[in-house]
Amino acid sequence: MDPIARGPARGLPLAADGYPAAGGVTRRPAGPAESARANRLWWDAAAPAYLAEHGDDLGDADFLWCPEGLREADAHLLGDVTGRRVLEIGCGSAPCSRWLRRAGAHPVALDVSGGMLARAAEGNRATGIDVPLVQADAGALPLADAGVDLACSAFGGLPFVPDARAVLTEVARVLRPGGRFVASVNHPVRWALPDSPDPADLRVIGSYFDRRPYVETDEAGRTVYVEHHRTVGDWVRAVVGAGFALTDLLEPEWTPGRTRTWGQWSPERGALVPGTLVLVCDLPG
Repeated sequence: MDPIARGPARGLPLAADGYPAAGGVTRRPAGPAESARANRLWWDAAAPAYLAEHGDDLGDADFLWCPEGLREADAHLLGDVTGRRVLEIGCGSAPCSRWLRRAGAHPVALDVSGGMLARAAEGNRATGIDVPLVQADAGALPLADAGVDLACSAFGGLPFVPDARAVLTEVARVLRPGGRFVASVNHPVRWALPDSPDPADLRVIGSYFDRRPYVETDEAGRTVYVEHHRTVGDWVRAVVGAGFALTDLLEPEWTPGRTRTWGQWSPERGALVPGTLVLVCDLPG
């Protein structure tokens, strides 16, 4: 498979922190085309600021499942990866795929953002770990049926698509019978709470059952970011509806001794409420 790493798109104005500036925020429906375009542009523009802020925690060849500090080296959610063909969906700068390659797997790293894949290519060169990079949408995976043994996604792809079941069905298609898919996403309870790491701010400010996407627009009214909310039950139904067996559902606790604050995640908040949901999905053999 030939790697694809197109350059980042231009045109999104940046705020002082280096991230795309949001002129407006709302909750409203957003379909597949709007979501995909907005998030591709956002991550293209945000890649430098995101990696400057979080790159040292993500590492160059490390597999971090979530801000709570759960790492695959300790959790072994994918099992023995030696010799396995692994698809990473929403790879970002691809540290997870490089970790998998170093662990003896044969990964392919996929992302919708050319800006992130450009950083992934830089990471490949810097580490000397050559991981194939593919630019594609999670809802249309450019792989053959039953072409991989395992698939994974650490906060990549799934939160940004309107139809999670459709993406999970695509993952099931490319997995061999008996294969496994593991994905980490924002814990659904997060949507009812403020995006603040301070436990003093923990109060219900919205309905957990309000499934309207979170949408950011720029000063011109162009959609620049879309994130979709699902309840825990929605995730379970999407997994089962795509043909998987839900083997485990993890809500990682904060790693002892970890002091990093990451967005709304913090040691203080993590001691009180879950911030991440991890889905472990097995395809029947």
